[in-house]
Amino acid sequence: MTANTVSPARNTYLYLCVFTSGMVTLAVELSASRLLGSVFGTSNIVWANVIGLILLFLTIGYFIGGRWADRSPRYDTFYRIILWSAFFNALIPLVARPIIRTASSAVAGAEAGLAIGSFVSILVLFSVPVTLLGCLSPFAIRLAMSNPADSGKISGRIYAVSTLGSLMGTFLPTVLLIPELGTTLTFLVFAGLLYAVGFIGLWRCRPAAALRWLWMPLVIGALAALVLNGPLRPPYPGSTLLYEDESAYNYIQVQQDAQGNRYLYLNEGQGIHSQWSPDTVADNHRTWSFFLTAPHFNNPPFAPDDVQSLAIIGLAAGTIARQYTAVYGDIPIDGIEIDSGIIEAGARYFEMNADHIPGLTTYAQDGRYMLNQLDRRYTVIAVDAYRPPYIPWHLTTVEFFQEVRSRLADNGVVAINVGRTNTDRRLVDAMTATLLKVFPNVYAMDVPNSFNTILVATVQPTQQDNLAQNLSVLQADANPFLRDALTWGVTQLVPATPSDPVFTDDRAPVETLVDSLVLNFLLSGGTEQLGSP
Repeated sequence: MTANTVSPARNTYLYLCVFTSGMVTLAVELSASRLLGSVFGTSNIVWANVIGLILLFLTIGYFIGGRWADRSPRYDTFYRIILWSAFFNALIPLVARPIIRTASSAVAGAEAGLAIGSFVSILVLFSVPVTLLGCLSPFAIRLAMSNPADSGKISGRIYAVSTLGSLMGTFLPTVLLIPELGTTLTFLVFAGLLYAVGFIGLWRCRPAAALRWLWMPLVIGALAALVLNGPLRPPYPGSTLLYEDESAYNYIQVQQDAQGNRYLYLNEGQGIHSQWSPDTVADNHRTWSFFLTAPHFNNPPFAPDDVQSLAIIGLAAGTIARQYTAVYGDIPIDGIEIDSGIIEAGARYFEMNADHIPGLTTYAQDGRYMLNQLDRRYTVIAVDAYRPPYIPWHLTTVEFFQEVRSRLADNGVVAINVGRTNTDRRLVDAMTATLLKVFPNVYAMDVPNSFNTILVATVQPTQQDNLAQNLSVLQADANPFLRDALTWGVTQLVPATPSDPVFTDDRAPVETLVDSLVLNFLLSGGTEQLGSP
């Protein structure tokens, strides 16, 4: 069937094919970022690589598709291209899964070469299916063209329909399919739609020939049954996997060790984002207990009863909220966590509910936006929403901390968890400089056996000795966990040294700094540092 035998019905179906290919192209691009984001994050560099290579593959496809259409302007050829593109798109998550498992271990172990190789390998998987998708628009224009005088109208219509499909492909995976089905099934759904369109089109042209292409879904089904068994990332030795889910933002795991302690892991699983123990709120002097010290940087005497309210940006599964409730009583706590999937895991596995944290109200929303919607003034605002390489830059700026300052009481403090390495404190120093543009004093505590520093900024002018003085006047019947946290806070105090840059909404080179920090970490023997106490 040549392009010269064009009927309205054939053109209508041709537009459906173009619409579907445009939808799948954008869906693949957005799903690619989610596929990579579970291990490599969603930084500008990751997005630039995804978008740049997708555009490169499409460019090659446009060129090949135009020449291919001139040499073989046949509908059955067009539909075969669709079928092959659908097949290779369905292969992406299945072939990528073992690569992602390898990459996850490499990132957690700071094996830079293996991690980069895995990243490149996954991106290469997109070369064939996206190039084939790029072939379709110029091929469709050639098939739809019966009169050269209509070339502009036909081309405009094809590109308009393709772009309309791309619009659908932008929203469907991010708003509906990935949160409900996960990344792998999202790939398979869009590949299935593309296959159905190609198969029906080929059936309309050559029914007998179409039957020979039924092997494709059989192969994909067999591979899916083989590859998609078991968790994406196995639990750590000695631990049991209690829960696994893929939300709109994160790959979520809850693991339990032999003592019954539960841990929340996200994405590559390098860090523990929440901890729950069955009989205690103690966390072995991990990051969360250092947040308890924050209000005691106020001028002495500062008593536990002076803590009236708390806001948490980066609630996770509620460890900070649970500890504050145990130490300071049932104070009002507004917990903001952008990922509703994490909130659900916290309620199911970390006792993050009204029975155990009665003062807690949770909000599944962006931290900065939600904080500006709340009208309460807080004694403490805790920011535990960033950790290299996952740092939302809009929560690091002078303007953001001015908004935080406006939500603090007169004796209020803000405490933030900032990442570093044993030899590189540039992010900590830049955050110190940024905070000092809004608050009179900033203090730093290095969390032992970690790459975390807690920065505390006070509304009132204060002194570093305040923490030790408030510990010395702490009542004898005060919560022993609070006394322990204050003692550790005093011993872990380090100088807070401001340095450039200062982050603003106009210029916040957070990712550039973090990329450099991570690179220096790897080049200076990151694996050895991870293995040291």
